[in-house]
Amino acid sequence: MRKFLRLLKILRVSVRYGLDEIAISGLKKPRITKLIDTVFFWRDLSAPRGVRLRMALEELGPIFVKFGQVLSTRSDLIPADLVIELSRLQDRVPPFDSDLAIAQIRKSLGAHPDELFATFERTPVASASIAQVHFATLKDGRQVAVKVLRPGMKKSIDEDVALMHIAAEWIGNVWADSKRLKPKEVVAEFDKYLHDELDLMREAANASQLRRNFADSQLLLVPEMYWDYCSNSVIVMERMHGIPVSQIDRLEAAGVDLKKLSSDGVEIFFTQVFRDGFFHADMHPGNILVSIEPETFGRYIALDFGIVGTLTDYDKDYLSQNFLAFFRRDYKRVAEAHIESGWAPKETRVDELESAVRACCEPIFDRPLKDISFGQILLRLFQTSRRFNVEVQPQLVLLQKTLLNIEGLGRQLDPDLDLWKTAKPYLENWMGEQVGVKGFMQRLKAEAPRYAHIFPQLPRLVHQALERHAERPNDNTELIKVLISEQQRTNRLLSLVIYVVGAVALGVAGFQLYHRFHHLL
Repeated sequence: MRKFLRLLKILRVSVRYGLDEIAISGLKKPRITKLIDTVFFWRDLSAPRGVRLRMALEELGPIFVKFGQVLSTRSDLIPADLVIELSRLQDRVPPFDSDLAIAQIRKSLGAHPDELFATFERTPVASASIAQVHFATLKDGRQVAVKVLRPGMKKSIDEDVALMHIAAEWIGNVWADSKRLKPKEVVAEFDKYLHDELDLMREAANASQLRRNFADSQLLLVPEMYWDYCSNSVIVMERMHGIPVSQIDRLEAAGVDLKKLSSDGVEIFFTQVFRDGFFHADMHPGNILVSIEPETFGRYIALDFGIVGTLTDYDKDYLSQNFLAFFRRDYKRVAEAHIESGWAPKETRVDELESAVRACCEPIFDRPLKDISFGQILLRLFQTSRRFNVEVQPQLVLLQKTLLNIEGLGRQLDPDLDLWKTAKPYLENWMGEQVGVKGFMQRLKAEAPRYAHIFPQLPRLVHQALERHAERPNDNTELIKVLISEQQRTNRLLSLVIYVVGAVALGVAGFQLYHRFHHLL
């Protein structure tokens, strides 16, 4: 019954704000427009459709607000006017009662906050749709932040996301562009990351991994997690002190070099993406501070690790090739990479896709960031992708979202930042390490334990495979027998080599021990 009532509310809000008008533009049967307008003749749709969509999502609650934030990164899925409005959505909701937070802490950690902490501030310092944060002090004097999951969130999320899955299924059946844009996959990705946020232990583990990745960094600070006080619904972390990155006047007054800060942000992003394949995917200004402590002055401080993105080696290689090709204005390579990866149909003409990409990207080079709109560039690129039937990859939605966050930070800190020139040397160095001798040696070193285990068994495994094959009736029996004979001879030779190498190694080791012992005498 509750799900049915929720569905009725969604339908009521959708009708009230005329959301059907937005969906109709992509329907396979647009003639239904006239019928809908006739039935709902009483509606006032004078406000721009983007404003109406934003207001509808805000009325539907925090889960739909979060989904709108995800959609704001999908310039391929929705027009530019909707992207602009959705980007204004804020994940801010009133805090829940402190008594509920205390009850949650007591249930999760087995004791009242007054027993766990020397001090505990009942008034939360931050509140969002998933959790809220209280400051506290451990009994040893360390200042901490206590993040408490909002009660009843899992049930609410399950119900709303289930309805989103139904809507995605319907869109897939009626929207002409659904095969390329993959609405069901987009909702599935949103479902996954939203449920990941519900497990605060996962967030703590994400923070721990990011902290380890940047342990020796002079650019980024990540709070330490205090695991003795962490559970699925409560986590306790080091309290970080800094100035919010959006407060430019305070940063300037503190003497922070904004130009360096902006370029450091670009380096942090590309380091997370290409070196680690593990990146903070919610880098809006509310989650970023700047340290003004003497020992860490000017470093970024990252907060809120509920959403992180991961990339495979294939993704990193593909993206790095595309980024470098863009920076070098090698649009032919961009087109080839799209076709080679299968993102664009194999029958796509390279020269046509190259020309289309050039038309999108050429106007933005050699211009400061303040004169470039990534939203417009992405929109044009996705319009091009629609023309060439390029499939949108859902796993890269978070990366796109993070890149737009970086753009926003760059605009605030240094409008003259040239994102391309700042990133290009880093990517070239990374590519050199990956495809050069250094990269080969690093991969060989990483795989050495596996090779050491497999290599001694290889002759025996090959011999067994040949014997099994010889037992099967075929026209190459004699050849197989010859190969088995040769393999046996090779096995004996390898065994001899291993024994000789072992003997030499033992002899050398014995000589060194004798020499050291004789020296001591």
